Amino acid sequence: MDYYYSKKYNRETSKYFDKASLEGFSNWNKEVFKPGKLDVKTKELVAIAATYLTRCPYCIESHTKKALKAGATKEEIAEVIQIAAALNAGACIAHMNFALEVELEDKK
Repeated sequence: MDYYYSKKYNRETSKYFDKASLEGFSNWNKEVFKPGKLDVKTKELVAIAATYLTRCPYCIESHTKKALKAGATKEEIAEVIQIAAALNAGACIAHMNFALEVELEDKK
């Protein structure tokens, strides 16, 4: 998969992180994606939407592959991407007042 930026993930960089912390994250992440109240397909579809909000190309590709493996269709994947896009746009609309209510302090 080609990305906007051509940077490939380099696992070697993980040597700079605390090993126990990385293992803790990895174990927690595995637990989160185990079937529970939600099945794996649903969890992976949620993850795809979330990865579009966090904008991580590595995660987009990884969770899309996992969703397809769990039985998701391209149409379902497209739908969750649209949900992410709507939520992202909605945040802009919901917070428009932050910029539009700004006034210059010195109106003399």
